[in-house]
Amino acid sequence: MARVVLTRFTSRTLLSGYGAKLIRTRGTDRCYRTALRRTATALTTGGAAFLLGLPTLSCLGYEAYHRVQSSAVVHALEKEEVLEQADYLYSCAETEKLYQLLLQYKDSDEAEFLWRLARASRDLSLLPDMKAEKKKQLVFEAFEYVKRALEKDDKCFAAHKWYAVCLSDVGDYEGVKVKIGNSTIIRDHLETAIKLNPKDATSLHILGYWCFAFAELPWYQRKVAALIFASPPTSTYDEALEFFLKAEEVDPNFYSKNLLMLGKTYMAMKDQQKALLWLTKAKEYPARTLEDKEVHKEAVDLLKGLE
Repeated sequence: MARVVLTRFTSRTLLSGYGAKLIRTRGTDRCYRTALRRTATALTTGGAAFLLGLPTLSCLGYEAYHRVQSSAVVHALEKEEVLEQADYLYSCAETEKLYQLLLQYKDSDEAEFLWRLARASRDLSLLPDMKAEKKKQLVFEAFEYVKRALEKDDKCFAAHKWYAVCLSDVGDYEGVKVKIGNSTIIRDHLETAIKLNPKDATSLHILGYWCFAFAELPWYQRKVAALIFASPPTSTYDEALEFFLKAEEVDPNFYSKNLLMLGKTYMAMKDQQKALLWLTKAKEYPARTLEDKEVHKEAVDLLKGLE
């Protein structure tokens, strides 16, 4: 019985399921616009001479770029230019192309390459047509890459953030007890990421979601968890609200899910007026992605219950 309850619990908590959808992180990656401007400058000033024959860097143009021998890429591009291209491919959701680009740097000592490769591996594992065995392989690969990123630079906030996310993913394959046991480690790394970069809205949002998941845990599931762990993770809606609001403060409207979670948190706190405000914002958020559409639908359903 305890195992059944905890299995249901872990399917709704930590970063499983939710984390699978987050990862087009808008807050962290505001630098893409700057990166594109720099790349365009390089293309017109000879900073990346071998790309001069291509259109201004685009997802289609990447096909031509990818045919260049990897050794030529390594020598022709400075680190910053490769990272800018990687960030651009990420921003336009070219997951497989991004993975192939960064895979050339899997033996790098640069944390900036390694955490991006971890993220790309994870994103690839989430593609809808990915076979189960390949998905598992990519999940564990992602975790290994981000572990190395932390080993190379433990002051890199993105490495801590993606370590937290990837650790949660690995826990899906290692059983209920391991997954719950990892939850404290996950929180520690998210808090470190926020300490290193307080302006990263995504880290704030994920930690808010972590708090919400444990705050809404029913009493009987808490008792079952306490049978296995002397001090199981706990949190409150007040704590979740603090992180969701802070994320909104540092990057307003960066993510439809943050608006939705603010509405759900206020609902849980019995503040109907503020719940209506944030759920309406979630409903009216431009639906650019599948997740935005799912958020819209959930917000509409929740608003009906508040009428």
